[in-house]
Amino acid sequence: MVKWQIIMGILITCGLASANTLDITPFLGENWYGLYFNGEKVGYLVKRTSLNDHKDIEVLEDAHFRVTMSGARQGMSITTTRTYAAAGDLISIDMEMQDPAQASTFHARVDGDSMRVKSLLGGTAREETFPRPQESLTDALRDAVWVRSRPEPGAVINFSVFEPMYQKEVMGMSRITGVEERILNGVPTRIYEIQSVLDLMDIESTSYVAEDGTTVEDVVSGVFTMRLEPEDSAKDVEYAVDTMVSNAVLLPERIADPRTRRWLRLWLKGPLREAHLFNDVRQHMTLLDDKVDFYAERTDLSTLVIPQLPVEDPELLRHTKPSAYIQSDDAKLVARAREIVGDEKDILKASQKICSWVHGNMRSVYSARLSNALDALESLEGDCTEYTVLFVGLAAAAGIPAKICAGLIYVDSAKSGFYFHQWASVWMGEWIDVDPAFNQIPVDVTHIKLAEGDLFRQARILPLIGRLSITVNEEAPRQDDLSEPEEHAGEEPPQE
Repeated sequence: MVKWQIIMGILITCGLASANTLDITPFLGENWYGLYFNGEKVGYLVKRTSLNDHKDIEVLEDAHFRVTMSGARQGMSITTTRTYAAAGDLISIDMEMQDPAQASTFHARVDGDSMRVKSLLGGTAREETFPRPQESLTDALRDAVWVRSRPEPGAVINFSVFEPMYQKEVMGMSRITGVEERILNGVPTRIYEIQSVLDLMDIESTSYVAEDGTTVEDVVSGVFTMRLEPEDSAKDVEYAVDTMVSNAVLLPERIADPRTRRWLRLWLKGPLREAHLFNDVRQHMTLLDDKVDFYAERTDLSTLVIPQLPVEDPELLRHTKPSAYIQSDDAKLVARAREIVGDEKDILKASQKICSWVHGNMRSVYSARLSNALDALESLEGDCTEYTVLFVGLAAAAGIPAKICAGLIYVDSAKSGFYFHQWASVWMGEWIDVDPAFNQIPVDVTHIKLAEGDLFRQARILPLIGRLSITVNEEAPRQDDLSEPEEHAGEEPPQE
């Protein structure tokens, strides 16, 4: 499933609003917002701008979610405090994410020309250093400052936001797309419509901002809405929305033999873009005028020349490197990987051992936690996300190049359809998809890959949630109609 922490992180990023030295007085105070997901209320958020004891400026965003996942109530929160000097320079960012299992924290502090980020995930602390971000107070109060200058339609500004959870500086651009008058609290008020896009993440948002700088409404990717409300109304949230079912793409008829069939062809309709189209040895996706032609065929592993351990290609080895969420250098993960793999050098056989171990030892529990490999190893419970991060962590610890995939899988149940899902991909001479939740190597043909990589890249799925329709096409394409797999156009270059 798509983790709520991804959605929460995007909300915070899109909700930030750009200033060099300015009179901060008009921007001090707080506003409360109700949070809605595809029209259903799922939480609330408070935004507060204040001065601390050192006269530094603090911009706080505190979001709380209350949802149900397959009948299980899940409460989550994310609190971010960004601190700036009076001149507008970024000093620090403190973020805490509380899920049903744990608190994860990120503390980023500017140190000269660098940004030092300390994270605590799964009980493990890490510290990494990044170049000093461009972000300033003007990026934290972007919309509020901008509209007070009464910009004309078509005006454009650029902004940047450093996100500790993604451990990246996210760049973006905002444009005034309209100005209108609305009645707010009985008073005619000038409202600015501002469209923003986050570069690389392909996430768009539309904000409606009053002339005094107050954001009245913010709509992210057409699925997530933040709406100005009185405090009592904003905090009036029940655990009413079952995100598992409400976000699924249900089908009127069941698909026969979903786990064993040789091929599957589908028509996908919705806000799909080139960045969502993955073509590899298993699946082919073609963007037509108003839909995507999806075709998947079961992978024949017998045709592959399976590589042996150790892997020496530097390009492949970057998929074994540790990160905040995949702690492949941790002694516990390394020891467990050695225990599982033993002396096996064949990457396919080693991957099968890890996949079987994860599938056999994990307990399935629907979870909203911020997933990481070490925490999954310690708890040995979770949903497809925990299965996947543990598999990738163990594979990487064993020296096997592996990465995370996200998309949809068909589930045959009382409410049959395609549900959001995560699985893995392993280098076996080709990138072969592996699903530890179903103990599949290779995965079945109902897996629709729409994203690949870390949380930052998985966020591209957000615009699709609740906005896709799928129709089964019983006509198999001719083999000469299938183009050779090409490198996915949406991939970023390797990270140094």
